[in-house]
Amino acid sequence: MFTNTLNPNEHPYFATIAHLRVSAHFFIRRTGETICFVAPELRAWHAGVSSWRGHERCNDFSIGIELEGCDTLPFEPVQYEVLAALLADLCERFPIEGITGHSDIAPGRKTDPGPMFAWGRLKRILEARHGARLAGLIEPEAEVPEDEPQRMAWPFPLGERPE
Repeated sequence: MFTNTLNPNEHPYFATIAHLRVSAHFFIRRTGETICFVAPELRAWHAGVSSWRGHERCNDFSIGIELEGCDTLPFEPVQYEVLAALLADLCERFPIEGITGHSDIAPGRKTDPGPMFAWGRLKRILEARHGARLAGLIEPEAEVPEDEPQRMAWPFPLGERPE
């Protein structure tokens, strides 16, 4: 889907989404593997109809990072580590003013990264490894929820995850 090579004839659902313009700059798998689909210097189609700090069309000025996951299962610890390193690299290369989720720029239309994403965990990793300035760029509420240890417990071994 992110590479515009999805064959709409392979599955009936694919035919319903073949017209969508969807891409992201980066995709971080549950294993920590990072795939760059669009160079961060170029525009990607990750935000859709969106607004941030009063500016419409977030695709025009933002870098989209997708995490393999969903709204109901926790993310892997390695995904937070890789995301923090990627954010640090991007902040060195670009004048990044804030770090937020799709759910914050397109509320009601997008839900990711979702309720299972621990913004507080990401903020702590950024602060510990890259300093308070970078950690301070996180815009969603980054309090550490009391149930974070349970959120981080993947319900089955990573090698046995469903495809």
